[in-house]
Amino acid sequence: MTEKRDLRIVFMGTPDFAVATLKALLENDYNVVGVITAPDRKAGRGQKLKASAVKEFALKHNLNILQPTNLKAESFIEELKALNANLQIIVAFRMLPKVVWQMPEYGTFNLHASLLPQYRGAAPIHWAIINGEKKTGVTTFFIDEKIDTGAIILSEETDISENTTVGELHDELMTIGSNLVIKTVQRIEEGDITTTIQPKSEDLKTAYKLNRDNCKIDWSKDLDTIYNKIRGLNPFPTAWCYLDNNEEDLLSIKLYGVEKEYETHNFEAGLIFSDKTELKVSCQGGYVKVKEMQLPGKRKMDIKSLLNGFEFSKNAKLL
Repeated sequence: MTEKRDLRIVFMGTPDFAVATLKALLENDYNVVGVITAPDRKAGRGQKLKASAVKEFALKHNLNILQPTNLKAESFIEELKALNANLQIIVAFRMLPKVVWQMPEYGTFNLHASLLPQYRGAAPIHWAIINGEKKTGVTTFFIDEKIDTGAIILSEETDISENTTVGELHDELMTIGSNLVIKTVQRIEEGDITTTIQPKSEDLKTAYKLNRDNCKIDWSKDLDTIYNKIRGLNPFPTAWCYLDNNEEDLLSIKLYGVEKEYETHNFEAGLIFSDKTELKVSCQGGYVKVKEMQLPGKRKMDIKSLLNGFEFSKNAKLL
């Protein structure tokens, strides 16, 4: 039996999704010699500096933290070398220069929240739901020059139900992913690594970065497409559209919880039908039943509470 390698790990990550993996590494008694995370950013109304979720966790556990603004800066490269790590683990961080990912003896591997090669890119959890996928998963792979293209170490899949929101799937994959990272580290520790080159495929789906444009609802689409988009952006960053309530200005609203109602009808897309307890919106093949909505400058509300204090005009529609 070969002797286990003595691992010195540098962990790189920023959001909540990455915290679960860092926590799992500590719980499994791995030696994390450094944590690299994003610089503090101004946030909220007061524009106060806010630390990343990973930094907050690392501070509580007295870990050595680096927050470089430039990953190619000589000063950062020297600090990284001084940590003398032999393995780097990346979870929800930014693209690394070659000088960084090539540094450790046992390589640099990444946890990605999709079944690679599908959904390479910035928002794999969202796009799996937006595109109506029934399965997704997590993959660990060694980093190379391109984005999410390196040799696969391990992967694990999970089902996506018809009603799963991105928030629910995010939390599920966060847990599955942290466990997969531990399995991957154990293999590296034991020198028992086999990798698989990512298969070439004509039919690759991309996890494009989300922005205001691609989060807007197009009410001319069919019921399933609209429903999947709204749940694939619920609760973050949230699907939105305009409300024309026969007033001078259009209102920018956000939609959260929704249900589907299949029905053949001849109403134009986006028409609102509401009574005291229910609000539904016409589209191809039926209606989107809105359960939670947010009006400008207001908090998110369940539809019954919203209808108590807000009146939709007779010909109100969503655009």
